[in-house]
Amino acid sequence: MSNVQAFPSDKQQRKRRSRSAMASFKEQHCSWAPLLMLLYVLHKAHAVSPEVRVLIEVKKSLQDPNGFLSNWRETDNTPCGWSGVTCNPSTQLVDSVDLSNMGLYGPLPSVICELQNLTFYNVGNNYLGGRFPDKLLDCSRLEYLNLSQNLLVGFLPDGIARLQSLRHLDFCGNNFTGQIPPEFGDLPLLESLNLTNNLLNATIPSHLGKLSNLKWLDLAYNPYAPGVIPQELGNLSQLLNLHLAMANLMGSIPQSFGNLTQLTFFLDLSQNNLQGSIPPGIMSLPKLNKMELYSNNLSGPIPSDMRNLLSITEIDLSGNGLSGSIPNDITELKTLELLHLWENHLVGEVPPGLADLPKLSKLRLFGNNLTGGLPQKLGDHSPFLYFDVSQNSLSGPVPANLCRGGKLEEFILFSNRFTGILPDNYGNCSSLFRVLLNGNNLGGPIPSGIWRSPHLYIVDLSDNSFQGGIAPEVGAAINLSTLILTNNNLNGTIPPEISKLSMLTKLMVGENRFSGAIPLQLGNLSALNVLSLSSNQLSGIIPKEIFNCHQLSQLNLSHNSLMGSVPSAIGSLSVLTALDLSHNQLSGAIPPELQKLRFSLFDVSFNNLTGPVPEGLINAAFSTSFTGNSGLCGQGVQTLKPCPEVAAYITRKAGRKASKLLLCAVFGTIAVAALFLIVGSFLLFRNHGFYFNLRDRYETTVWSLTSFHKLGFSEYEVLGCLDEDNIIGIGGAGKVYKATLSNGQEVAVKKLWTDGKGNDSNDYGFNAEVETLGKLRHKNIVKLLCCCSCNDAKLLVYELMANGSLRDQLQNSKASTLNWAIRYKIALGAAEGLAYLHHDYSPPVLHCDVKSSNILLDLDYEAHVADFGLAKILQACGKGVSLSSIHGTCGYMAPEYAYTLRVTEKSDIYSFGVVLMELVTGKMPVEPQFGDGVDIVKWIFGKIHTKNWVQDILDPRISVASHEEMLLVLRVAFLCTSALPIQRPSMREVVQMLQEARPKHSKTG
Repeated sequence: MSNVQAFPSDKQQRKRRSRSAMASFKEQHCSWAPLLMLLYVLHKAHAVSPEVRVLIEVKKSLQDPNGFLSNWRETDNTPCGWSGVTCNPSTQLVDSVDLSNMGLYGPLPSVICELQNLTFYNVGNNYLGGRFPDKLLDCSRLEYLNLSQNLLVGFLPDGIARLQSLRHLDFCGNNFTGQIPPEFGDLPLLESLNLTNNLLNATIPSHLGKLSNLKWLDLAYNPYAPGVIPQELGNLSQLLNLHLAMANLMGSIPQSFGNLTQLTFFLDLSQNNLQGSIPPGIMSLPKLNKMELYSNNLSGPIPSDMRNLLSITEIDLSGNGLSGSIPNDITELKTLELLHLWENHLVGEVPPGLADLPKLSKLRLFGNNLTGGLPQKLGDHSPFLYFDVSQNSLSGPVPANLCRGGKLEEFILFSNRFTGILPDNYGNCSSLFRVLLNGNNLGGPIPSGIWRSPHLYIVDLSDNSFQGGIAPEVGAAINLSTLILTNNNLNGTIPPEISKLSMLTKLMVGENRFSGAIPLQLGNLSALNVLSLSSNQLSGIIPKEIFNCHQLSQLNLSHNSLMGSVPSAIGSLSVLTALDLSHNQLSGAIPPELQKLRFSLFDVSFNNLTGPVPEGLINAAFSTSFTGNSGLCGQGVQTLKPCPEVAAYITRKAGRKASKLLLCAVFGTIAVAALFLIVGSFLLFRNHGFYFNLRDRYETTVWSLTSFHKLGFSEYEVLGCLDEDNIIGIGGAGKVYKATLSNGQEVAVKKLWTDGKGNDSNDYGFNAEVETLGKLRHKNIVKLLCCCSCNDAKLLVYELMANGSLRDQLQNSKASTLNWAIRYKIALGAAEGLAYLHHDYSPPVLHCDVKSSNILLDLDYEAHVADFGLAKILQACGKGVSLSSIHGTCGYMAPEYAYTLRVTEKSDIYSFGVVLMELVTGKMPVEPQFGDGVDIVKWIFGKIHTKNWVQDILDPRISVASHEEMLLVLRVAFLCTSALPIQRPSMREVVQMLQEARPKHSKTG
């Protein structure tokens, strides 16, 4: 034993050495232990939490141009304080992510479902694209899902039933297509479903009737296949809102809808093809606020038992085929504010009890067959805002107190049989915007106060028997745009105070007994487009001052006692197309300056004119335009005698020409030298920093530049091109310049009128155009490159369209270069651009001013829709857009717009139909040859019943070989301009029909 202990084994020796080494290590390094432990704790404290990691992945997948997610930092311990992120107070875990209205781009993030406690997810109103990701169905606790107003495509998810906790589902304003899958009926807790404004193209399914907890159902504005309303929707007994507008619905309204007794907000079945009668049950919904059944094909009487509509505020049954009388029960609806029954077949009298409804403010009954008088107490108890009973057979006196509440804006009674005087009360109605009383038997003086209404926009009192004159107070109606007093018994002089109406575009006071001279001050009406003073007793000369109205397109001074010569200044009116000076006492020669104008109507008959008719006015279309002037002569018109001294005249003319050539030779050299001197001085003037102080002033100005495409130029290079010599157009919104930049690029620069403080003069839509065009991307939409603004200027910079506007091309004397193949190409391109606005852009855009001058053509005659100053973003989850006053262009506006001031996609479609008619006929939307009050639509519909209507309508500059294709496009135009909006196709359907009308030969003449 002792030997063993004295001599330990190798194993024991190794253990001793190990213990010795460990002791030595501890001696040297034990002082580091606390520090290592601290580092470990700090590492654990800053480890990225799973929720931070998930949300950082979400952030990395998105573009955030506005920086809303800038406080999402991966170094944070928790995301609970981040923008749009909310945590449960007790668990401190994320249960809500709201990224709505942040302007985010990219695919729809689905990694979000790794947040296992997420119950609320809202990414609405962004620019998220792609298909619906299946991984998003892993959010098993989700109660609220909002993907609205994005750019999502593809089919709706057929596995949606995996989200069994879902209560609110909003997919509106995307591009989903196909059907609504059956699984959407298997969400037992769902309370709200919104699929409005997508591209769903199956029918509305019956399985939605299984959603027993549903309170809000919005399926409107989809191109569904034609189908009926499922009867099963009447099982949704808790429904508060039902919105099925513009859903291509046919058949009748289900009787089961009478079971929807909880309906509170909307019952909207408008703009469909529903037929049959209105079920009495829906007239007994006690909680309903608004009933919208307009623009269908409903027939039969309005149900008479309406007493149970205890909460109703709006009833709109307009644009149907309803018959019978207006039920007296309507007069018991004490909460009613709006009643629209226009354009039906209603007969009988207006119920007297309507005058007792205390809240009724909007009453539109126009376009029916109503008879009898209006209740004289209307307005006594209710503050009317809109009142329109036009186009009926109503008679008797006008109620005196429609404006007692001081809010009446629209006072419209035209085309009836009203008699008596216009009560003086309307002279104190300062709220009036529109007064249309034309086509009645009203007499007596016009209340003097009506002239000074500051908000008046349009006044039409024509075709009555009004007496007296125009009060000088008319100068106070500073917003008046249209004044029509034709065919009355008005007398006195035309007051010069009219010249204060700077907004006036149409002044028509013909067929009265006005006397005296034409006021010189009319020349101050710079916006005047139509001036008609015909058939009065005016005397004196035609004042040259009125030709300062450079926007005049129609001038009618016929049937007066005007003397003197025809002013040569008429030739300066470059847009004048109609001139009627007939039946006066004018003398002298016809000024040669007039032959520069492109007249569609020219008449100087029955005057005392003498001398040769200028050659440019010799036209077979004007064969009767010179009758009754025995001193006129000319060649080529039967009613003109040959000029006896033509030869001598030509000789004298040649002699004068020779003299002029000699003088030109003498003065030519002087002129050239002077020109070099002026140009040299100008260049020196500009290069030394003046250039009318424009460039210096702008270069020292702080500019705000917003670009929408990659630019190869600066704003100051654009400014250097704003020279008067570069102007290519002037319109109501401002001037348009052509700018050639240093890189060779040519652009168009629109400089908007401003008030000197950077504010749009008359609201010409700088912000509207920028906000709309800046986001649009389509080959048939004009490209907005950038916008610039400073304190006193606003500029929009576009790509330049080498061939100008379609209107310019069609009205050009060389329009024959626009053969049918080119015109068809233009029509299809413009239709595709508008279809993009209506269907493919989210939210949809209403152009609101579609016309040939707003369709620009590039070098290859490709169409580009332009000028979005009036454009409106359609509220994709609601109905159309209501405007406070009339905007747009005469001849292009849909008929319903003038009455309702409500624009929808159908308004643009009507305007586009007019453009198609221009392409087919080569005529303008409004021409004097059509007759008074007749536009191109009415003219064509009137022509098609005549024997040679094809030859009369189609543009003679197009080859007969193209007539078949032209008629196919004309058929599309007929559909687009249907009187009822519901009967007009969608722009997507228009594109399809135009594609089917493609010319057989690409070089059709």
